Amino acid sequence: MPEVIFAGPEGRLEGRYHAQKEKDAPIAIILHPHPQFGGTMNNKVVYNLHYAFHNMGFNVLRFNFRGVGRSQGEYDQGVGELSDAASALDYLQSMNQNAKHCWVAGFSFGAWIGMQLLMRRPEITGFVSVSPPANMYDFSFLAPCPSSGLIINGTADRVAPPADTHTLVNKLHEQKGITITHEEIQGSGHFFEDDHMDSMITNVDEYVRRRLTETTR
Repeated sequence: MPEVIFAGPEGRLEGRYHAQKEKDAPIAIILHPHPQFGGTMNNKVVYNLHYAFHNMGFNVLRFNFRGVGRSQGEYDQGVGELSDAASALDYLQSMNQNAKHCWVAGFSFGAWIGMQLLMRRPEITGFVSVSPPANMYDFSFLAPCPSSGLIINGTADRVAPPADTHTLVNKLHEQKGITITHEEIQGSGHFFEDDHMDSMITNVDEYVRRRLTETTR
């Protein structure tokens, strides 16, 4: 497992980085769920997303937010975590200066951070937002949402109820110039237990592969 340590705003951040042999491969960062509820970069959903992107030909970085694992600092209500994500993207870009595609994928709390990162970084060409906690966090900053992406959730999610996700998706659907794709995994809870993980990853794989063949944002 290729471990990396890179500079964050509050000290070093711990990550895992997988590079492709091909030159100028697309890049992706994967953001983990809530640090105060056991979220780490080795969360099962995050781990599976990481390898899904790597299998699609991406150079992929996942990392621990401040205060998690060997990452320095303390939990900062999402403000510092957004800065951590920006530092992670800087680090990934510094090693891949000619990458034509830049994606961000996040799970739960990580989905909220990922969507905020979109607003700051115009070079992000696509996103995957898994189980976004639209019931807990305000997503109204997505006005307008700058790039197209996939929002995916389970119909039996009790942590982030589907009704709130539908409200978020409907708001984003009204925006011009981007396309929000919404997929729901029937019967799945927040963490895509049992066979639901395979269904979720298959959906992500199909969506991202399709986007990579298109030239539009």
